[in-house]
This record gives sequence, C-alpha cells and structure tokens, in this order.
Amino acid sequence: MKKASYLIPLSLILIIASCQAPKEEKVEEEIKFEIEVKNIKMNGNDAKVFNLKNGNGMEVELTNYGATISRISVPDRDGNSGDIMLTYNKVEDFVTDSYFFGATAGRYANRIANGKFSLDGETYQLATNNGKNHLHGGVKGFNQKIWEAEVLELEDAVGVKMTYVSADGEEGYPGTLTSSISFILGKENKLTIDIGATTDKATIVNLTQHGYFNLSDMKEDILGHEMTIFAEHYTPVGAGLIPTGEIAPVAGTPFDFTSPHKIGERIADTGSGYDHNFVVKKEHDGQLAKMSEAYHAGTGRVFTMYSNMPGVQFYTGNFLDGKQTTNGVTYVKNYGFCVEPQFFPDSPNQPTFPSARLNPGETYSHKIEYVFGVR
Repeated sequence: MKKASYLIPLSLILIIASCQAPKEEKVEEEIKFEIEVKNIKMNGNDAKVFNLKNGNGMEVELTNYGATISRISVPDRDGNSGDIMLTYNKVEDFVTDSYFFGATAGRYANRIANGKFSLDGETYQLATNNGKNHLHGGVKGFNQKIWEAEVLELEDAVGVKMTYVSADGEEGYPGTLTSSISFILGKENKLTIDIGATTDKATIVNLTQHGYFNLSDMKEDILGHEMTIFAEHYTPVGAGLIPTGEIAPVAGTPFDFTSPHKIGERIADTGSGYDHNFVVKKEHDGQLAKMSEAYHAGTGRVFTMYSNMPGVQFYTGNFLDGKQTTNGVTYVKNYGFCVEPQFFPDSPNQPTFPSARLNPGETYSHKIEYVFGVR
C-alpha cells in the first residue's frame, strides 16, 4: 500500500516598519515554515513522521514512535546544512533501537538502583534492565510507545504535540500518568521541547530527550569538540553508575567544564568515559538556565542547551559498539555525545537530591531549548 503523504505550508509575513520619516516605504521579509507528514508502519503499528523546516536552513525530523527526534540538520559557518544527530538509515529502523537515539526517555530517565523506590511507605519494584538496576523507564519505556500526535498551528514557528497515557502499574510505576511533549521549531534555529505530565496517584517522573550529537558532519568522533558545562558540582558514581549520594565540586577534576575543554582532553582520567550527572542547581527552582555549550572548530557549529531541570547527564557514547552504520558512517565509541537535562539519577533513593515526586493536582513541567549557531 502506498504511503500517504501531504505537505502543510505555514508562512509568516514579518512587517518591519521603518524608523525613518513617515514617507519611507515598509520592508517586508517572508519567513517560510513547512511541515511534511508521512504515514508509516512501526513494528506493524501505524505511526507518523514529521519533517519540520524553518526556512533558515534548519530541519527537524520527528516520529511519534517514542516521541523521537530522528534527525536534525543545521548549517555550518559556510551555510551548508548537515546532519548533527546519530540516527538510523530510515525511521522504521528505530523499532530495533537499543541506544536511545533521539528518544524520549521515561517514565524515569537514567538509573534507579536495584529498580526499587518507596513512596508513602510503599515499595515499588521496577524492571531491572541495566544489570541489577532500572534504566530509562524499563523494558518497554516511553521510547517504544506510539504517542498520539497533532500538528500545532503557530504564527511564528512550526510544531508537533505528542501525548501518551501510561497506565497505573506500567513497568511497575504507580499512577496513571498523562504526558505531553511539544516540539516547536522557530526561525532562529531554535528547537523548543515542552514536556508536561499529570498523575492520579503519587509517583515519580523524570522525562528527557536522549539525542546523540556530533557537529562534524559525521566526519570524526566527538573527542575534538569543545564542551562547556555550566555546573560547579557533579554527582560521583559507584558500581553500575549509581550515584554515591555525594555532591562533589568539579574543580581540580576532569569533570570541570566550567571553561571550554575538548571532550577528549581528560577523558582517559575518568576511566571509561563521561556518563555523569552535572549539578547545575542543587535545588529545583524550575527556572530556565544555560546548561551546556558545544563547539566544533571545523564546521563552526555551536550547540547551546537550556533547561529548567537541576541537572544534566553528560554522556560520551561509551557504549557505542560499531554495530550500527548509517549513511556509510559506523558509530563506534565516542562518536556522539548526549546532554540530557534531568532530575539526578537515583533521586527517589537519595533524600538529599531534588525530588522527582509528582502528586495528583500537580503538573510536571520540563522545558528544553536547543539553540544552534556558528562562529
């Protein structure tokens, strides 16, 4: 059966009034937004692919399978657009994804020790899918669900809203959780990700975006990228990459990215690579803050990430094993990096960490901004 597709053109006319004498003519600049929607099959289920364009050289491809960002393309300093996320050869391949490429991780992104936590005196046992620990929502997390999706009608951007209802007890979590994610592409090469959730029973929530980035047009690994992380503390880890509970200063350690360092400069001193939570804020105030900035000298691309979460997981693709080749490029160790804004790993079992608890009547709110530029 032929795949259905249609094109929705969205345009915005910006009228810029002259500040000169009243007789000066007005200048008009047309900003064109487009979104193409295709129907596909994912593991036998109906799904959709959305291709967003902002008329400024940036494209974002999404699928409602896993609320996944399957591709981002942005210009380099010469105006040539190139893909800057690790992905698969076609969207249908995401059904076999074991790396969480571009995925929405949840209900709880990152690790929970022994897959256990307690709320109000009751202990909950989650799936243990990462050794003896729970990772990114379990055996079948949010990255493997089909989300309801709708195109957003916006005046100065183009976007898609996705919604998923997780039943009480799914993967062991309490409460029926209703989650929504809006992906909004603006004209200034900014992708805004607005995440919300409500519950009918006390639960824990920690949703994030798990994209792997490489700003080099996939021509080299990420060890030569310069990274800045706006955090003066991090959470050291023990066995299974579970935090010890300590919040330690980064000063004098290979985790100090308060000024730019090449990712590979001190990575050997970490042992197996970076896979650590950086503490941007010790308390969760819900305010948007600059978390990280990556720069690739060869292309001139700059990628800045903002979020209102207290922490960000910096991961350097340590488990990429060369089993995936996309567009002729084999993804080996350190071929992509992740910056995942979040509550701290294992926070349900760490009373000194900001709480990821969500109660009925409250709204979980997580905002992420990806901003791309050149220098």
